[in-house]
Amino acid sequence: MRRKIVSIDEEKCNGCGQCVIACAEGAIEIIDGKAKLVSDIYCDGLGACLGECPVGAITIIEREAQEFDEKATEEHLKKIKGQKQPQQQTQKHSEHQGHSCPGSLMRELRRSESSKEVPVEATPSELLNWPVQLKLVSPHAPYFKGADLLLVADCVPFALADFHSRFLRGKPVIIGCPKLDDADFYINKLAQIIKNSSLNSLTVVHMEVPCCSGLTYIANEAIDASGADIQVDDVTISISGEVLEDSRVTV
Repeated sequence: MRRKIVSIDEEKCNGCGQCVIACAEGAIEIIDGKAKLVSDIYCDGLGACLGECPVGAITIIEREAQEFDEKATEEHLKKIKGQKQPQQQTQKHSEHQGHSCPGSLMRELRRSESSKEVPVEATPSELLNWPVQLKLVSPHAPYFKGADLLLVADCVPFALADFHSRFLRGKPVIIGCPKLDDADFYINKLAQIIKNSSLNSLTVVHMEVPCCSGLTYIANEAIDASGADIQVDDVTISISGEVLEDSRVTV
C-alpha cells in the first residue's frame, strides 16, 4: 500500500539519537552512527520525531510501504524494554545498544599525575558581556555591533582549559545546548542578533559528540534567515579538551 512514512537523510544525520527518544513505537535505531528506520511496520507515519531532529534530517514522505502494525509494534517495544541494561552497564557494552545516545554515554576522564601538579595561577577573565545564555541576551545589545561573535556549546568551557585565552578574548559570547534547548527558538533569536548587529564574523565552538554539531546547523539556519553574508568558522572540541577541527563553513 502507498502511505506516509518517515524518511531519514543519512547524509544530514549526526547520530544524536533525539529521534530515537521521540519515537514512541521504537521504529528508529542508531546503527553505525546513523538513525535508521528498522521496519516500515513500526512507523505510524505521524512524524513525532520530526521536531526533535536538530539537523533537519527527518521528513515525512509518501511511498509504497507495509501497513503500520500496532500488534507487532507492541511486541517490538516489549523486546526493546527487555533488552535494556541497568544504568551501571559498562561503556563498551552501552556503545553497542541501538537505543543509546552516543553523546550521553558515561565515561570517566583520567588525567595523568603530572597534569595535577601544574601550578594554578590567577588568570583574569576575558568575558566581555553578560548575560551569556542565548535565551537571555538582548538581540539589540550594543556589544554585538560589528563584532566577531562566539556561539558556544555550554559544555565547551569545561572541557577546554584555555578557552578564555584561545577563543574568548576580545569577543562577545552566547552559549546554549542544541540537544536540551529549543533549536527553532535559537535560530530565530540568533537571526535577530545577526540582522540587528552587522556581525563581522561568527565562530561556532561545539563538542565532538554528535548532537552538539546541531549548533552549527542552528548558526547556518539563522544566517540564512537573516539574509546576511558573514564568515563562519566551525570548531570541534574533544571530550578530553583538544581542538579536533577548525574549519570555515560555507553558508
